[in-house]
Amino acid sequence: MRVIVDASNVAHFGKEKDGKPILENISKAVKALKELGYEPVLIADASLRHEIDEKEEFKKLLENDRIMQVPSGTTADHYILKMAEEEDAKILSNDVFRDYFDEFQDVASRRIPYTITDGNVSIGKSSKPKKIKNILQKICSQTLTDFEKKGLDAYKQKKNKKLSGIAVAKEAIDRISKSKEDSIDSKIEDMFNKIPLFGKVMNMVEDAEKTSDFIIFVLVSPRDYRDAVKNAGNIAVTVGDRLKLDHAPLVAVRNDLFTKPGTFELNIIYSDEILEESPYNVNITINDHDYAFVKKNSRNIASTVAARLGTWKFPIVSVKPSMLMEKPGHFDITLEKGGEK
Repeated sequence: MRVIVDASNVAHFGKEKDGKPILENISKAVKALKELGYEPVLIADASLRHEIDEKEEFKKLLENDRIMQVPSGTTADHYILKMAEEEDAKILSNDVFRDYFDEFQDVASRRIPYTITDGNVSIGKSSKPKKIKNILQKICSQTLTDFEKKGLDAYKQKKNKKLSGIAVAKEAIDRISKSKEDSIDSKIEDMFNKIPLFGKVMNMVEDAEKTSDFIIFVLVSPRDYRDAVKNAGNIAVTVGDRLKLDHAPLVAVRNDLFTKPGTFELNIIYSDEILEESPYNVNITINDHDYAFVKKNSRNIASTVAARLGTWKFPIVSVKPSMLMEKPGHFDITLEKGGEK
């Protein structure tokens, strides 16, 4: 990996008060980086050549392109940060570049600190990259908005009710029946606890259309998915029995990136209104910084979109990095024609 050396910062390290920047610091830093397998690139501001202790030697390094001097009138800090961003390189410097945090949000994860003790250079480690807050939710929100522009309705509720099998059954009954019976709590709890766990839950929408009037999508955090699936059968029978439905509704648990751990939301759809396949697939173009994280969560994005649109099968979600996305948090969404209703 390339490491851009802030030559001026390194040269000024440990100098005497009113003393001159030290060229040997730069040489030793380069040696230490190479020993660690890095490829150092030296950048110096225009004033260093006039201040350095060994001016002639420094001049030779400039002439031989061993050290690059930033153009006159250019801020060295900005030049270094921009180069590091464009080349996806690290930066050796003890300057934290605080004035540039707004423009370069990944400074901390690029910067490698160092120390020089008794002439020995010790190379530190950069901070771990910080994830942009809520980027997955932002991607899902933009995707659902784009689907709505195509004429599809998306379920928007994000109340985050406390998750339990009984709570899900109660909410489904209330939503389907539109009733608020005072005695519903004890009756449902007794009924729920007496029903044995289903061994299998129907998993194709055409079967649901034959046997159920409703599809109940239970939206949960990915952390709660397994536990929620265990209660799916009991929820279906409880709702069907309480509402005296001819057939129990199909309960499908879906990972939802808007739902907090320990909570749930429901999207209840008439069986004849469900889409078997997503009419569009989702293409996400993302900056390099967030690519791996978003790629890892692509199936959770697909699940969230499907559950809130009311499609049985997930859309295909592809994630691709782009050098044109310069900053962390930058992304673009395009929808590509997929399945049919």
